[in-house]
Amino acid sequence: MAIKHGSKVDKSFSSSAMTDLMFLLLIFMILATTLINNPNALRLLLPKSANKVQQDSNRTTVSIQHDIENNSYNYYVNGKPVSGINEVEEELHRLLDGESEPTVSLQCDKSAALDEVVKVMNIAKDNDYKLILDTQP
Repeated sequence: MAIKHGSKVDKSFSSSAMTDLMFLLLIFMILATTLINNPNALRLLLPKSANKVQQDSNRTTVSIQHDIENNSYNYYVNGKPVSGINEVEEELHRLLDGESEPTVSLQCDKSAALDEVVKVMNIAKDNDYKLILDTQP
């Protein structure tokens, strides 16, 4: 008496779905490692404006005020007026050299141009200062 197998199992494997998944994972890993390991990325800490932020005595404050009448910008370091962006950098060097974790708190008018804010951000990035953008609660 011969025993017949009713069905044969197909042993083939379709890998088309697996290649799509691997391609997406590869793209994700490339993008994630590029964003994490970018040494030129600007590290910015933005406090939540809904919470009350503690004032730290170790922070150095840089303020940018837009003078609308003269269409110019006034800079202040720890409340002391300075003449321009170059003097801001010199004053920050003087105040923050030798500190273990130098922190700069940036305060600016709503009407201040983004170019002026980026200038201070570049000073902080070039000198490895931690930068905090102050907001009103």
